Amino acid sequence: MDNTYLVRLKAYDARRGHVLRRYTYAGIKFQEERGWYRVEKPVADYLRTVRQLPGDAYSPLAFDVSTDAEAKALDATEADEARVKRSASDELKLSAARPAGTLTTEDIPKASEEKDTRRGKREKD
Repeated sequence: MDNTYLVRLKAYDARRGHVLRRYTYAGIKFQEERGWYRVEKPVADYLRTVRQLPGDAYSPLAFDVSTDAEAKALDATEADEARVKRSASDELKLSAARPAGTLTTEDIPKASEEKDTRRGKREKD
């Protein structure tokens, strides 16, 4: 397996210019949702050059081409980034509450109340 690589079509993200959802080369139909494909070196070498928009040298690359170790590292990184919620088994820092007596926005008079009190003082003066 020395001459094989893992390739995948980059996930659809129109904002970043990743607009391909499938691509066929050498009889292999690559689909974004399927993930990684194991291919031989000549196929991988060609797929390294494929752009999202044919003929546009400034268009982003269409495929991730990597070795087994690189692909596993990529998957691990993406799994960490995709995990938004923290679980109970994670190491969590203490979320300290405010000490008693701290001013909050509820302690500040509202703008309408301030105007009324000012008006009252002006009328008295």
